[in-house]
Amino acid sequence: MRLKIDDLSKKYKDKKALDSVSLSASNGIYGLLGPNGAGKTTLMRILAGIIIPNKGSIFFDGEDVLKDMDNFRYKIGYLPQEFGCYKSLSVKECLDTIGVLKGVKASERKKQIEEVLLEVNLSNEANKKVGALSGGMRRRLGIAQAMLGNPAFIMVDEPTAGLDPEERIRFRGFIRKIATNRVVLLSTHIIEDIKNNCDGLALINNGKVEQFNGFEELEKLASGKVWRIVLTNDDFKKIESKYRILSTNTNDNGLEIRVYSETKPLEDAVVVQPTVEEGYLTWISK
Repeated sequence: MRLKIDDLSKKYKDKKALDSVSLSASNGIYGLLGPNGAGKTTLMRILAGIIIPNKGSIFFDGEDVLKDMDNFRYKIGYLPQEFGCYKSLSVKECLDTIGVLKGVKASERKKQIEEVLLEVNLSNEANKKVGALSGGMRRRLGIAQAMLGNPAFIMVDEPTAGLDPEERIRFRGFIRKIATNRVVLLSTHIIEDIKNNCDGLALINNGKVEQFNGFEELEKLASGKVWRIVLTNDDFKKIESKYRILSTNTNDNGLEIRVYSETKPLEDAVVVQPTVEEGYLTWISK
């Protein structure tokens, strides 16, 4: 499976939500990382057929998506940032309703519902009301409905927002499981979701996208610009006013900080290997 987006743009009045976006993704998990308001959800909604772009093309497995969006929708599984279902329905009833809307045949729905509930570890909650589920369970239900119909392309928007650390780890495991023989597009502003889970990535900000071949390529953006300095608390205030502080850590030697600077900030500063986060901050600051 292969997704190819070329020169995609979307404009609202005088604002460009997407500005000539081009990227491609194959089987596996592909991350789309950017701050809130960067254009991630607009791109997802275009791919889901909810919004029509002003220009550009989308191909999936060689087929022109924008020319036959009705057919493409049957190949999509979509978990929006805010997934909702009638709270009075049971988990099983919710999935059955969505299965009908997706066009899954009645003879196949029961089996598929049992399979996806098992996949996301919700089999024991099949008869529980949606309104009684925890936040983590609702996100798992969201993934279950996205998997109905065995879609070739799954989109997940801000998958771990609002989840506690344990649920985040579990959720990343679910995403990895379903990525076999599928294209999974994972949109988030949380770097850990990308770093720990994705086979490829692209960054988006102000509607513009840049694709990277790997995380090392992103880290290199900050190469030679990240410095480690050990300070006293009093010296920290002086440094903070002059340089961008990336992180701080207190140890036996005092306050250890990582600073972003094009040139050596202090005589005893030591240049260090940048992290994915620091590469991302460098790209955003451009």
